[in-house]
Amino acid sequence: MPTPIALTIAGSDSSGGAGIQADLKTFAALSVYGASIITALTAQNTKEVRDIYNLPPSFVRIQMETVFADLSIRSVKTGMLSQPEIIVTVVDYFRTHHSLPIVVDPVMVSKSGETLLEPKAIDVLKTRLIPLAAVITPNIPEAAILLDISADDVETKKNDACKRLFDLGSKTVVLKGGHGKGPLSEDLFYDGQHITSLPAPRITTTNTHGTGCTFASAIAAHLARGKPPLSASRLAKEYITRAISAAGTLKIGRGHGPVNHFFQQKR
Repeated sequence: MPTPIALTIAGSDSSGGAGIQADLKTFAALSVYGASIITALTAQNTKEVRDIYNLPPSFVRIQMETVFADLSIRSVKTGMLSQPEIIVTVVDYFRTHHSLPIVVDPVMVSKSGETLLEPKAIDVLKTRLIPLAAVITPNIPEAAILLDISADDVETKKNDACKRLFDLGSKTVVLKGGHGKGPLSEDLFYDGQHITSLPAPRITTTNTHGTGCTFASAIAAHLARGKPPLSASRLAKEYITRAISAAGTLKIGRGHGPVNHFFQQKR
């Protein structure tokens, strides 16, 4: 059997907890070979993002052409696509070259609060990239921005929010519940017909850096292994829950530390 390969298109996190680094760790932990296309370089640690350098869209395009010229990619995950021009570059490539399951993590704000998506790029994300997605994975604040409603409205009307997110064009939606309240962190999976609850205990920890990247990459890894979107999302939910639960064994930085991607291998 050929080795399953997943591709991440995202920004680099110099502290190693999120972005490209978290994606590749997730792929490796789930026995999938990871390839990467870098869209931006960030100078960040567990406490802050100090600076961002966006790569030229032309170089993003060259990376894509070079990777696909050689590797048999089975799934794609997109993360930090901070500028409209970069989103358009990615979209144009996939429209004309490939039909692959794409997991869109609509990265907008870092864990420390810095903006990672330019405001003018939001509409391009909604109208150009999301319609190509097999799965989108917004958290509650991201869903609020995409739907132009309050986070409280998303939280109190999650089923309705799922349906409105689906109407943006993705084949399926996973509305994440990590920013919600209560003892359960409940994600909702919607495929246009049925809403499926993906619950897990809410874990109290400051080691939450890269959780969104890791979850979306876990979905992409399982899609690369041939799982359908619901099964991939369910397995990804189990993985991220255990990675967060085991994060206390890591002592990294003095802010929001990373999750433990390799909890299974250590045990």
